[in-house]
Amino acid sequence: MQLRNIAIIAHVDHGKTTLVDELLKQSGLFRDNQPTFERMMDSNDIERERGITILAKVTSVVWKDTRINIVDTPGHADFGGEVERILNMVDGAIVLVDAAEGQMPQTKFVLSKALKRGLCPIVAINKIDRLDARPNEVINEVFDLFVALGATNDQLDFPILYGSGRDGWMAEDEAGPKNQGLTPLFELVVRHVPLPAVASGLFRMIGSILEVDPFLGRIITGRVYSNSIKPNQTIKVLTQTGEVIETGRVSKILAFRGLERQSIEEGVAGDIIAIAGLQKGTVADTFCDLSIKEPLIAQPIDPPTVTMNFLVNDSPLAGTEGDKVTSRLIRDWLMKEAESNVAMKVEESADKDSFYVSGRGELQLAVLIENMRREGFELAVSRPHVLMQTNENGEVLEPIEEVVIDVDEEYSGTVVQKLSERKAAMVELKPFGGNRARLVFHAPTRGLIGYQSELLTDTHGTAVMNRIFHGYHLFKGSIPGRTNGVMVSNDNGESIAYALFNLEDRGSMIIDAGVKVYQGMIVGIHSRDNDLEVNVLKGKKLTNMRAAGKDEAIKLTPPIKMTLERALSWIQDDELVEITPKSIRLRKLHLGPQERKRFEKKRLTKTD
Repeated sequence: MQLRNIAIIAHVDHGKTTLVDELLKQSGLFRDNQPTFERMMDSNDIERERGITILAKVTSVVWKDTRINIVDTPGHADFGGEVERILNMVDGAIVLVDAAEGQMPQTKFVLSKALKRGLCPIVAINKIDRLDARPNEVINEVFDLFVALGATNDQLDFPILYGSGRDGWMAEDEAGPKNQGLTPLFELVVRHVPLPAVASGLFRMIGSILEVDPFLGRIITGRVYSNSIKPNQTIKVLTQTGEVIETGRVSKILAFRGLERQSIEEGVAGDIIAIAGLQKGTVADTFCDLSIKEPLIAQPIDPPTVTMNFLVNDSPLAGTEGDKVTSRLIRDWLMKEAESNVAMKVEESADKDSFYVSGRGELQLAVLIENMRREGFELAVSRPHVLMQTNENGEVLEPIEEVVIDVDEEYSGTVVQKLSERKAAMVELKPFGGNRARLVFHAPTRGLIGYQSELLTDTHGTAVMNRIFHGYHLFKGSIPGRTNGVMVSNDNGESIAYALFNLEDRGSMIIDAGVKVYQGMIVGIHSRDNDLEVNVLKGKKLTNMRAAGKDEAIKLTPPIKMTLERALSWIQDDELVEITPKSIRLRKLHLGPQERKRFEKKRLTKTD
């Protein structure tokens, strides 16, 4: 049976996973009466809840006499590390582009990586049935993007299909025919994507995806570059420097058959397989025959741009909601995660009680934290900080991101003003679908921390923002931070509605009545720029006096709900987010008022 290896590349919500669903169904993988569900490739709970792909996954379908291995890639820039490493495994790509939104930052990012590897993509214009679809303009935009990314003549001569992944059809013309389903796409993949290149020599494979199975142990997925491998064969693992880190026996070889992995007797060159039995080999390592001495060159991974401090939870409520609270457990989990997540780095602090975790962005770190809390961890995390670099002249460089904002024209002036204050430079402004405008900025990463919620407030929830790492540029100077102070609880106890009602004049509350609080915990947003200690435990004094209006019912304004992402981007340097399996709390780094004063005095002294 012939082989084809392809990746599906697209921006967030452009329909990758939905298209894979239809490819699986129309390939005859399922029986007619077999139940199926939406987004079958989204195996992670958070992926299903948020509707985004976080982990790259492999599946395969059989079309006539050809087996097609399909890699579903994440569409969000924060998970770009998943994309960079899986491009080693494929020989072609389907670039899926929304017929209305056109090419977006993540499309540009992944496509540049694919073109550098010499892949000749297929362009599929998806969601052609949208009322605001503009396929001809989108094709022109995609062609301009290929040119801007330095595509070769062969790559510029890309085939084009139009269709709707949700409705399960693709055709060479935007009007159809629709009754052929995805047959034109299957046939184009077989015709356009080359057979896997097979090298001569003994067995070699680069690890691309690492996971841990409770029964099989570590499972490494990758593409076999040369020769073949069988169960019980002894192989070794080489790092990128050529160092041998492990020699071991392969206990099992697994191949992707639809949504399942099946045990096979031989993994052949060109196929994507998974092997089990080794204890140390990881992503970007070369798995090879014992006589091989030179490793295969792995795809370079862009460095992390944002770091956070993970600390042991030391609040008065520590240990009341989670069962994993020690630094040892936190360290073990983070180190294990860093092995499989190549875009993440973990460093231990000198006191061994905290860990500096670096990643591509706030969303990647927020998903990491969400996974930890679902496994029963309690911890505290600091505000994200941007990782700077220094050039040869000793000048400080900071990461810059390309930001694309689609917004109603009436709000475009506000967006330009707010981003200008955050040191962003506008590079493009053009009309986009009716009364909307598309704004493109180059903005410092640190200026974008916390901007998402502010953007939605300024535009009444109508704006859509996408961002991607652009490069490192000279430090752009200080950026104004949060303008409001916070209200901090001055005692331990349970919040009372009467106290919260009387504090509403001072600002907005972020907790409700009946919530456990402690000294130093943030309970509200002050209307002024200074912090304010408040008493949320104060109840109404009982007297024997009766008067009209004395016992009116208290009506509290609903508190502002802090999601994990919003809390991480909203806090300041002297504040932490306390995370447990049941709660997300905001608190001061130093809980006692005297400690906070000493900390502030030291900070002002250093600044002077």
